[in-house]
Amino acid sequence: LAESFNATLKREVLQDAACWPDKATCRREVFRWILRYNNRRRHSWCGYTSPVDYEKNTTSTTLTTAA
Repeated sequence: LAESFNATLKREVLQDAACWPDKATCRREVFRWILRYNNRRRHSWCGYTSPVDYEKNTTSTTLTTAA
């Protein structure tokens, strides 16, 4: 799983950027990509929906309210 994540990060963010102007810029771009990856990017394991949408759709039907 980690290898897949790292390969995707390298392919989508780091591959086209030969050189970053500074560390802060690189960190911002990686952080922005991670937020997108975790929240908005469609994943095959959840029916090609974003993880946020998947959780909204499944937790309301599978979890019961605690007393």
